[in-house]
Amino acid sequence: MTRESPCKTRTRMSKTTTSPDLRAWESTDPRWQLVQRIASSQLLKSSSRLRDFLLYVGECAVREAPEDATEQQIGIHVFGRAPGYNSSEDSIVRTHARLLRQKLTEYFAGEGSKEQFVVEIPKGHYLPIFRTIEPLAPSPNLSGAGPVRDTKLASALPKASPPARKVVLWRVMALGLIALALLSLVAVELWRKRSLPVAQTSSAMETLWRPFLSGAPPLVIYSNALFDGSSKTGLRYAHSTTDPATASSYIDTYTGVGEVAAVYRLTRMFDADHAQFILKRSLLVTWDEASIKNLIFIGSSAENPSLRVLPDASDFTIVANDSLAGFVNHHPKPGEPSMYSRPEHPLTRDYAVLALVPGMQPGKWILICSGLTTFGTQAALEFATNPQDVDQLFRAAGFSKGTVRPFEALLETAITGGVPVQTKLVTVHPH
Repeated sequence: MTRESPCKTRTRMSKTTTSPDLRAWESTDPRWQLVQRIASSQLLKSSSRLRDFLLYVGECAVREAPEDATEQQIGIHVFGRAPGYNSSEDSIVRTHARLLRQKLTEYFAGEGSKEQFVVEIPKGHYLPIFRTIEPLAPSPNLSGAGPVRDTKLASALPKASPPARKVVLWRVMALGLIALALLSLVAVELWRKRSLPVAQTSSAMETLWRPFLSGAPPLVIYSNALFDGSSKTGLRYAHSTTDPATASSYIDTYTGVGEVAAVYRLTRMFDADHAQFILKRSLLVTWDEASIKNLIFIGSSAENPSLRVLPDASDFTIVANDSLAGFVNHHPKPGEPSMYSRPEHPLTRDYAVLALVPGMQPGKWILICSGLTTFGTQAALEFATNPQDVDQLFRAAGFSKGTVRPFEALLETAITGGVPVQTKLVTVHPH
């Protein structure tokens, strides 16, 4: 009897009526056939859990269902964990993912060296990707020899010399192509500098972002609240006392439009600096990973559970209930109010906190962009990536442009048509 992966079992138990041809890819999709060959290889022969892991995430990739290939879902369907289990304390999925990556490398270096596709599970993710291996070039001037795998070896083989005229013509064409390529690169770079709204022209900007743009890629954690309901019946925030054991019945794949806009702007800034970051939604963050990285939080602590784990030593904290929404100012400066609240209806103004605090290990930093609503969050990230605004922040905090200390800045943004249009610095509290 053929053993079914957990992902198959759940698909067949779906309440919706399935067509007999729905799973035709099992016999026709070359990606799934490759996954099956790896699962039945000698490397995975003695490890049923790694086979189950590979079959599960491989099927999720072929079915184009990334929402099923999360750490929580893998823990539940492959390793039998209870729904809502604490993945930050239980590392079984991460441990087996690391082992599976090693086995895949070994497979394609040996038993699977002649495969047409390569399966990879990128670090920080669990959904496999399939890469096509470039076809092997025949080896010239070697009768009866097989294809050459090493491109360095292929380029070192003797080649017939072309006639003198062809050599000259070839050189002229090569020089022309090189010149054209250089001009194209210059044009692309000029276009990038003009089109990107964030340019690293301010030394204050460079100082603020240096820890995140240099070294290992930081971890960007965006809001990821639990919702009840559906897109058809309407979504509602899950109750704050929701039992984690029943969390799987809630929707955890939504975030705010402001968070999306903030991540997009952050991406463009990192691209302009040729830097990278790792993006994760809050409910999937594991603290063994986060503790060794620089962190960027995007979103309110009310919707970003990972942010609530940090020690609460801030001057500004969110208060949100049926009658009031705002930031409490725990240490007001002379002339500052103890509360910054926004009107509920219509929503024409929002507040946000932009904060830089020490990380969980020496030398690490945490940048927080947290609004009362999704619009305030977007405004905070835009403020932090605008050179003129960062210059103003440094002047108000008394920082020199070459150094920065921990701080909390309160921002106020005007909202028009559901978009933050003008943001100003209200106050900054250096620490």
